[in-house]
Parts: sequence; structure tokens; C-alpha cells
Amino acid sequence: MTTPLLTGNPARRPRARSGWRLAAALVLLAAVPLIAGTLRLLQLAGGPELIPADHRFDTVPIPVAAHITGSVVYALAGALQFVPRFRRSHPRWHRRTGRLLVAAGLVVATSALWMTLTYPTKPGTGDLLFASRLVAGTAMTACLVLGFTAARRRAFTSHRAWMIRAYALALAAGTQAFTEGIGGAVFGHSVLVADLSKAAAWVINLAVAEWAIHRQKPTTALRP
Repeated sequence: MTTPLLTGNPARRPRARSGWRLAAALVLLAAVPLIAGTLRLLQLAGGPELIPADHRFDTVPIPVAAHITGSVVYALAGALQFVPRFRRSHPRWHRRTGRLLVAAGLVVATSALWMTLTYPTKPGTGDLLFASRLVAGTAMTACLVLGFTAARRRAFTSHRAWMIRAYALALAAGTQAFTEGIGGAVFGHSVLVADLSKAAAWVINLAVAEWAIHRQKPTTALRP
């Protein structure tokens, strides 16, 4: 990803600290689905039933296991990519982890599509959520491929933008914890409200991602 060049100017130091705060906030946003997913993995492995069982996964657990494992790697390691100072201090780590993140992200996106297309529809969800998941999974896959190819071309501004979009789509699972609660409280509980509330999370995250991408000042020097 491209990063702003920092100098010894003290005015720029708060910006470096804000990178760590952003990474921490992203991890916190991902915490709810990651914890739930980890408990689901333990349950599928024969552990205690700490969350409500979902018997859709019992027969073919591979896609959900791949999705959860990939999500843990992608969410936690991906958050560090938003710390400019860390990227500059460890450029080799950034490149190697970037390749790992593309692979993990593709596992997340393709396993999400796999689950959407093969598992029975979860009770309380409808066609709108089904279509939204297909769009989000396909879009995330495209963003990762475009981000990787941009890095190969050394088009780092484009690389940064596509990777931010991919991460935003993946982190919608965390945002859904808020949109579902707000949607239910304001509009009541129905299949349509539940579907719209979940779909809203992808829209919100992409809107924030676009704001983050375009807020970069044109006069700021950039480097990979």
C-alpha cells in the first residue's frame, strides 16, 4: 500500500499515533464476529456448545472452517497494514504479509460464496441478503485481484485503494452487529429489515473506505 512520507516534523507525529489507534479500532470492530467464529470452530471440532448450534454446517464443515480461519488472519494482520510507521519500518514484512493477506482474503471471499451457494438458507433471511452476499463476495474477490495486480505493476496508489475496499467489505461482519441492532430497534423485526440491516453494513463500510481513499491530500508525498 502507499504511505505518506513522515519526517522529523513533530506536527506529523500524532498522525503516526493515529495509525495505531485505527488498527486497534479495526480489531475491536472485528472482535464480535471473530470471537463468534472461533467458538463455532471449537464447536465443530467437538468442543462445548458455547453459542447456538447451526446444523447447516454439520455435514460439510470445510467452507465455514476455511472462512473463519481466513477471517482471523485477514482481520488481525490486515489491521497492521493501516499503520504507516510500521509499514515503513518493516518493508519486507509488509510485502510478505501483503501476499499472505491476499491469499487469506481470497479464502474469506470464495468460502463466503461457497457457503452462500451450497448451504441451506438460514431461517429469518431472504433473497435480498442472498444476493447481497453474492455481490459482496464477488466484489471482494475482484478488489483483491486488482490490488495484487496493481502492486505487481508498482501502481501503489491504486493498490492501496483496492486493498482498502477489500478490507472494508470483509469487516462488514463487524459493522452488521451494529446495523442489525439499530435496524431492529427502529423498524422492528422482519426478514426484510434483517436483510436490509445486514446489506447496509457493506454500503456503510464501502462509503467509509472511499472517504479514506480520497481524503489523501494531493500535495502529500507517497511511496510504496
